[in-house]
Amino acid sequence: MKTIETVGVAGAGTMGSGIAHVFARAGMRVLLCDVEQNLLDRALSQIRANLGREAAKGKLAEADVEAAVARIVPTTDHDALAGADIAVEAATERFELKANLFRRLDRILPVGAILATNTSSISITKLAAQTRRPAQVIGMHFFNPVPVMALVEVIRGLATDDATYDLVHGLALRLGKTAVAVNDAPGFVSNRVLMPLINEAAYAVMEGVATPEAVDQVFKLGMAHPMGPLTLADFIGLDVCVDILRVLHDGLGDPKYRPCPLLVRMVDAGWLGRKSRRGFYTYDT
Repeated sequence: MKTIETVGVAGAGTMGSGIAHVFARAGMRVLLCDVEQNLLDRALSQIRANLGREAAKGKLAEADVEAAVARIVPTTDHDALAGADIAVEAATERFELKANLFRRLDRILPVGAILATNTSSISITKLAAQTRRPAQVIGMHFFNPVPVMALVEVIRGLATDDATYDLVHGLALRLGKTAVAVNDAPGFVSNRVLMPLINEAAYAVMEGVATPEAVDQVFKLGMAHPMGPLTLADFIGLDVCVDILRVLHDGLGDPKYRPCPLLVRMVDAGWLGRKSRRGFYTYDT
């Protein structure tokens, strides 16, 4: 079986930087690409800080921190990803944006390289159809924060071949993750189940059934959830939640997935959760 030594990561935001972190920590060379140098600088700073926290907790040797950071090569040139054995796309959850990136990466990557996407809801089959290598396209859905969360949903598109699946499944294990096999469907498993919960929690607030604090307390104390659905929505990003709900609504055609009007209004107001310091709750940092 082919061995993955060099990984391209397209997108240096929260998810992309986390993905680069775990690949570099596992000993692989990482080509981290984004459109602006300041985004790359911020990502590398965050990766170094997160690795330092792992070292402080004894999960990583101090000497391994800078070694891992040194394995990450930042670039604003997508053509630099031509040296990758696999590229993981970690762009915003919008089909056209991802499709354009997939077409570009398909032209750049060598024959035999795998194209993976970190999408949390968009069809792997539909993205694969944008390329000349649909058999080598797969979903590799990490969870936030990537260095901490153990799960990776490994999602086969209609054309994904067994060799690609086996290689990516093994790659997830090399990262110390638990790989769960999922077939292609809107929202896969995680968001098909989670987003209706978040949506209904938002409806409960909109309809005056309870405050956000009360809704979250019910789930933390009554269902033993580590955080309530509205705290989690703020953590994910309310804009991301709305985007995923729209994918579910369009893909499955069921009105139960229609985004709650309160969520839509909050996104329109720029209240996106933690990243904008205001969502269902307010945040100092």
